[in-house]
Amino acid sequence: MSNAEILVLYYSRHGSTAELARHACRGIEAVDGVHATLRTVPPVSAESERPVRPVPDQGAPYATLEDLRRCDGLLLGSPTRFGNMAAPLKYFLDGTAGPWAEGALAGKPAAVFTSTSTMHGGQESTLLTMMLPLLHHGMLIAGLPYTERALTETRTGGSPYGASHHGPAGEPAGRLSEHEALLARRLGERVAGFALALRARPAPRG
Repeated sequence: MSNAEILVLYYSRHGSTAELARHACRGIEAVDGVHATLRTVPPVSAESERPVRPVPDQGAPYATLEDLRRCDGLLLGSPTRFGNMAAPLKYFLDGTAGPWAEGALAGKPAAVFTSTSTMHGGQESTLLTMMLPLLHHGMLIAGLPYTERALTETRTGGSPYGASHHGPAGEPAGRLSEHEALLARRLGERVAGFALALRARPAPRG
């Protein structure tokens, strides 16, 4: 059997969410028999919903619907925008009716992560609302249990709903605390482990 593939799909404006994504990938690839695929989405604006370029100048490639169809699990990440996910990621998800109609993601594990520049800037509402389209796709949501000691020791990001980062304005983008990085890796490990376990079981009858 080929390795399980976990898609880590994110949008990042200043680099913090991208850094969470990279740590999640490290956690995924710490699990034998699993590999991570890192993807992002193009920016959109009120003036234009169409990507300016077909491929990014640097960093992860842009996600395709085939990435969703192929994956065995998904981690979804976005910075907070008024307590919700950023428009570019929402725009991409709004275009996933095809995989939804096919049930391509149904029964697969998923988790979410976010970053904010203020401590109470909507992290939990963003994580919770990011779960909603995943539930519509029939995915199985994984969080972070309090058996993870870092969840109670952190003084920055971290939530039972998913990994997170708090980076105050003026600090270098993408500089995660030790606990934030650890929790992002743990979240990746959990989704990877669940994906392996689910692949080993027969699919439930619809």
